[in-house]
Amino acid sequence: MRGATAAIDAFSRLDLDKVALLFDVDGTLVDLAAQPDAVEVPSDLRRVLPRLAARTNGALALVSGRAVADLDRLFAPLVLPAIGSHGAEIRPGRGRIIAMSEPLPDRLRCALREAEGVAAGVVIEDKRFSLALHYRKAPGAEPRLRQFVEAVRADFPGEPLEILPGKAVLEVKRPGISKGEAVRRLAGEPPFAGRRPVFVGDDVTDESVFAVLPALGGIGFSVARPLPGVAGVFDAPAALRSALQNLARRA
Repeated sequence: MRGATAAIDAFSRLDLDKVALLFDVDGTLVDLAAQPDAVEVPSDLRRVLPRLAARTNGALALVSGRAVADLDRLFAPLVLPAIGSHGAEIRPGRGRIIAMSEPLPDRLRCALREAEGVAAGVVIEDKRFSLALHYRKAPGAEPRLRQFVEAVRADFPGEPLEILPGKAVLEVKRPGISKGEAVRRLAGEPPFAGRRPVFVGDDVTDESVFAVLPALGGIGFSVARPLPGVAGVFDAPAALRSALQNLARRA
């Protein structure tokens, strides 16, 4: 795949003394699974991420729709800087998590969890700041899920919400919260400040990051499909993981 070859070549030339490495997780670093708790982190990825984090003086972060606590569980015992819940949570280092919005009220989250009854196979991921309605195991359920969410929104007129579509998922979250804005803030925090951000993502939920990269002097890559503003495309998460191994060996 020509785009994948170009991406690997460009990635292999990164200067780890000058860049900050930012990675989406599901579909980017790790392969997608039928539901979030079935995702597995390969052992080679667990070994290479600490090496790259050390080589960039700690300027390596996960940028995910998952909650930060879920990222810590998934990558344990490794603890990395992270942006979680599509930008609602930021942890610049190993310290405290900064909340960028208020959690969704319990009553609203309880109402949204009833989406499991819309179709067999719908899986709800409650992240407090947002809820993800996964329908990978319920093909064709998206229109009914959208109708369900709109009905819930009508029942809570005082709660501003937006729907963020992804790969077989609808994320219900606060408007104005995005991975891109969180990356913009992270780029001003040590150890990321003064470094060129390099972001790899795979989905429309990552487009807000690609959009802010030019203003930050950054560069973006995507996985599996081209997205606006990327410099290259890896053909699968395994190709990105291979590139990370090559980069770590060069360092």
